[in-house]
Amino acid sequence: MKHLLLGDEAIAQGAIDAGLSGVYAYPGTPSTEITEYIQLSEKKQTRGIFCRWATNEKTAMEGALGMSYMGKRALVCMKHVGMNVCADAFMNAAITGVNGGLVVLAADDPSMHSSQNEQDSRFYAKFAMIPCLEPSNQQEAYDMMHYAFDLSESLRTPILMRVTTRMAHSRAVVETMDAPREQNMLAAPENTNHFILLPAFARKNYAELVEAQADFVQTSEESLYNTYTKGSNPEKAILTTGIAYNYLMEVKGENGKVKSESVLKIAQYPLPKALIDQMVADGAKEILVMEEGQPVVEEIIRGMVPSTVAVKGRLTGDLPRMGELTPDSVRKALVGDIVLNSGFQMPEIVVGRPPALCQGCGHRDMYAALNEVAREHENAKIFGDIGCYTLGALSPFHAIHACVEMGASITMAKGAADAGQFPAFAVIGDSTFTHSGMTGLLDCVNSNANVVVLISDNLTTGMTGGQDSAGTGRLEAICCGLGVAPEHVRVVVPLPKNMEEIKQVLREEVAYNGTSVVIARRECIQTLKRHLKAKK
Repeated sequence: MKHLLLGDEAIAQGAIDAGLSGVYAYPGTPSTEITEYIQLSEKKQTRGIFCRWATNEKTAMEGALGMSYMGKRALVCMKHVGMNVCADAFMNAAITGVNGGLVVLAADDPSMHSSQNEQDSRFYAKFAMIPCLEPSNQQEAYDMMHYAFDLSESLRTPILMRVTTRMAHSRAVVETMDAPREQNMLAAPENTNHFILLPAFARKNYAELVEAQADFVQTSEESLYNTYTKGSNPEKAILTTGIAYNYLMEVKGENGKVKSESVLKIAQYPLPKALIDQMVADGAKEILVMEEGQPVVEEIIRGMVPSTVAVKGRLTGDLPRMGELTPDSVRKALVGDIVLNSGFQMPEIVVGRPPALCQGCGHRDMYAALNEVAREHENAKIFGDIGCYTLGALSPFHAIHACVEMGASITMAKGAADAGQFPAFAVIGDSTFTHSGMTGLLDCVNSNANVVVLISDNLTTGMTGGQDSAGTGRLEAICCGLGVAPEHVRVVVPLPKNMEEIKQVLREEVAYNGTSVVIARRECIQTLKRHLKAKK
């Protein structure tokens, strides 16, 4: 059957059809649609696929490991910065190996459309010494899920699949299989020593992982997804990875100047040494590396080819060092022609419009009250976090003085208070709090840090579209359970009519010499609209 699918949807459908038993994920653009597609799939119900949002990426990775150890096929999904959160479990999964197939899907975000950095998840595959797949189109994304699970079980290792924003969020026709594969039977191994990382077992496992590297390279060299085509002018060669291959094909199709180069397309790692050696043996004197993200391949290949072969790419300035590749940047690197065919010019009356909090959003009223109280002090500092409310750093609020990563607001505020800062506020969302803010609050309690933590609770994971939030209905109990004095866990409703009450609560908690939590609770305006529409 043929379907018009996003890259994320193709991945999801591929996993279902490959015999998936469970998907574990925390929402993060551009990976969110994978899990949402599975949640809405009829096959989720008929095949009993486990599909609930995890509290964070670490718990997602660990849940998937548990399912794999029982012989079932599991998928873990996250955006690239989520790899940092699950790194402990991810790295050690390479040492334990797997039982049922385990695929870790990392969606990178070059150009930082909705992210704090441009990190490249392929480094994690190299770091863990496991195979990595990188589809170049939606059909490959679908097919690769079948291949990835089979490869994981045959090599007894997790597989990292890496996509980027354009692959995740663009559509194409995908042909799916008629008969999905059945799920694995429950089959835990008799000898579980491999999954116990005591040093005595871990050293043996690690030796096996090192020995398996040759097999990983061989499977890459034999992969249908890595292809080499010798050109009529093999002295010039092009090495492409992932979606960059599409940009190359677009430029080759429109310009005869680039039809003669040899082309090595890579969609599976480790790098296929035999194919690279063949490209050099055919006479390559110059290799242009086109890869989305950071210069991972460009750096590695310099040590794989003779010094007489010039390696060009992002590091040499032939392609942009930052941001996404485009057909225009590829065209410029190949033929120097960057003239747009359309000739479209942006009208002067159109101006850029920065993102802003929705009208009617509870975060707005929370910031309005917080700013007024903060201005009552000479040097108040407000530490923000990752979520819709990060937009409080922009007009008209300009309320945030620092924002680094998920869960950092509370511990940064604590560190500032430890340094003598007063008052020190932390602003964090409900989903981010349960994701990675709770341990920071425990640190505050343990040292009786003089901080005021504002949990802006909109009863959902708002920034990624309104997914379930792990702490809904339990935030007060969680804060008290972590040791915050119950009388200093306060709840307010962020509405204009309650402004004086909110300010008074904040003033009282600033005056308290210790750790306090103010929960500003009002449903996200977007999910409220959907709920009201559903009721009608």
